[in-house]
Amino acid sequence: MIELKTFAALASVPIGSFADKPTTLTEGQKEATNPLWSSPEGDTHIGVWECTPGRFTADRTAGGEYCHIIQGRASVTNADGSGTRDIGPGDLLVLPKGWKGEWVIHEHLRKLYIINEAPDS
Repeated sequence: MIELKTFAALASVPIGSFADKPTTLTEGQKEATNPLWSSPEGDTHIGVWECTPGRFTADRTAGGEYCHIIQGRASVTNADGSGTRDIGPGDLLVLPKGWKGEWVIHEHLRKLYIINEAPDS
Protein backbone atom coordinates (compact mmCIF):
# COMPACT_ATOMS: atom_id res chain seq x y z
CA MET A 1 0.00 0.00 0.00
CA ILE A 2 1.19 3.52 -0.78
CA GLU A 3 1.29 5.75 2.28
CA LEU A 4 0.33 9.39 1.79
CA LYS A 5 2.43 11.97 3.66
CA THR A 6 1.64 15.58 4.48
CA PHE A 7 3.78 18.21 6.17
CA ALA A 8 2.44 21.48 7.55
CA ALA A 9 3.82 24.70 9.04
CA LEU A 10 7.18 24.35 7.28
CA ALA A 11 8.30 27.70 8.71
CA SER A 12 8.28 26.17 12.18
CA VAL A 13 9.24 22.53 11.53
CA PRO A 14 12.09 21.69 13.92
CA ILE A 15 15.49 21.65 12.25
CA GLY A 16 18.55 19.53 13.08
CA SER A 17 21.73 20.76 14.72
CA PHE A 18 23.78 23.34 12.84
CA ALA A 19 27.16 22.21 11.49
CA ASP A 20 29.86 23.73 9.28
CA LYS A 21 28.80 24.17 5.63
CA PRO A 22 31.22 21.89 3.71
CA THR A 23 31.34 23.98 0.51
CA THR A 24 31.44 27.39 2.17
CA LEU A 25 33.57 30.27 0.95
CA THR A 26 32.80 32.17 4.18
CA GLU A 27 34.46 31.07 7.40
CA GLY A 28 31.97 30.08 10.08
CA GLN A 29 28.97 29.52 7.78
CA LYS A 30 26.61 26.86 9.21
CA GLU A 31 23.75 24.74 7.87
CA ALA A 32 21.11 22.43 9.30
CA THR A 33 18.50 20.16 7.79
CA ASN A 34 15.44 18.11 8.61
CA PRO A 35 14.95 15.35 6.02
CA LEU A 36 11.19 14.86 5.79
CA TRP A 37 10.85 12.11 3.19
CA SER A 38 12.87 9.95 0.79
CA SER A 39 11.53 7.69 -1.92
CA PRO A 40 11.90 3.94 -1.42
CA GLU A 41 14.36 3.90 -4.35
CA GLY A 42 16.43 6.62 -2.68
CA ASP A 43 16.44 8.93 -5.70
CA THR A 44 14.09 11.64 -4.38
CA HIS A 45 14.64 13.56 -1.15
CA ILE A 46 12.43 16.22 0.45
CA GLY A 47 13.30 18.25 3.50
CA VAL A 48 13.74 21.60 5.17
CA TRP A 49 17.18 23.24 5.14
CA GLU A 50 18.58 26.35 6.79
CA CYS A 51 21.82 28.23 6.26
CA THR A 52 23.48 31.22 7.90
CA PRO A 53 24.71 34.20 5.83
CA GLY A 54 27.75 33.73 3.62
CA ARG A 55 28.83 32.27 0.26
CA PHE A 56 29.09 28.65 -0.86
CA THR A 57 29.40 26.61 -4.03
CA ALA A 58 26.79 24.09 -5.14
CA ASP A 59 26.90 21.21 -7.61
CA ARG A 60 23.73 19.62 -8.98
CA THR A 61 25.37 17.34 -11.56
CA ALA A 62 23.88 14.24 -9.87
CA GLY A 63 20.32 15.55 -9.78
CA GLY A 64 18.05 18.56 -10.04
CA GLU A 65 16.72 20.53 -7.10
CA TYR A 66 13.57 22.54 -6.52
CA CYS A 67 13.83 25.11 -3.71
CA HIS A 68 10.79 26.85 -2.22
CA ILE A 69 12.10 29.73 -0.11
CA ILE A 70 10.30 29.98 3.22
CA GLN A 71 12.29 32.79 4.84
CA GLY A 72 15.45 34.80 4.25
CA ARG A 73 17.12 36.16 1.14
CA ALA A 74 19.83 34.92 -1.20
CA SER A 75 21.36 35.34 -4.64
CA VAL A 76 22.19 32.36 -6.84
CA THR A 77 24.62 32.60 -9.77
CA ASN A 78 25.71 30.14 -12.47
CA ALA A 79 29.31 28.87 -12.24
CA ASP A 80 30.30 31.02 -15.25
CA GLY A 81 29.08 34.15 -13.42
CA SER A 82 25.93 34.57 -15.50
CA GLY A 83 22.25 34.42 -14.65
CA THR A 84 22.18 35.77 -11.10
CA ARG A 85 18.77 35.41 -9.47
CA ASP A 86 17.72 37.11 -6.23
CA ILE A 87 15.33 34.96 -4.21
CA GLY A 88 13.24 35.44 -1.10
CA PRO A 89 10.14 34.18 0.74
CA GLY A 90 7.58 32.58 -1.55
CA ASP A 91 9.98 32.13 -4.49
CA LEU A 92 10.56 28.81 -6.23
CA LEU A 93 14.07 28.26 -7.57
CA VAL A 94 14.72 25.45 -10.08
CA LEU A 95 18.29 24.13 -10.29
CA PRO A 96 18.24 21.67 -13.21
CA LYS A 97 20.32 18.51 -13.24
CA GLY A 98 23.82 19.52 -14.34
CA TRP A 99 23.73 22.99 -12.73
CA LYS A 100 26.76 24.31 -10.86
CA GLY A 101 27.10 27.69 -9.24
CA GLU A 102 27.31 29.80 -6.14
CA TRP A 103 24.86 30.88 -3.47
CA VAL A 104 25.18 34.08 -1.43
CA ILE A 105 22.95 33.98 1.63
CA HIS A 106 22.12 37.59 2.59
CA GLU A 107 19.69 36.76 5.44
CA HIS A 108 19.43 33.49 7.37
CA LEU A 109 17.63 31.25 4.87
CA ARG A 110 15.10 28.44 5.27
CA LYS A 111 13.88 26.47 2.27
CA LEU A 112 11.92 23.40 1.39
CA TYR A 113 14.02 21.31 -0.98
CA ILE A 114 13.14 18.53 -3.38
CA ILE A 115 16.13 16.77 -4.92
CA ASN A 116 15.60 14.24 -7.68
CA GLU A 117 18.62 12.11 -8.57
CA ALA A 118 16.79 9.76 -10.96
CA PRO A 119 19.02 8.40 -13.71
CA ASP A 120 18.58 9.72 -17.25
CA SER A 121 16.32 7.53 -19.37
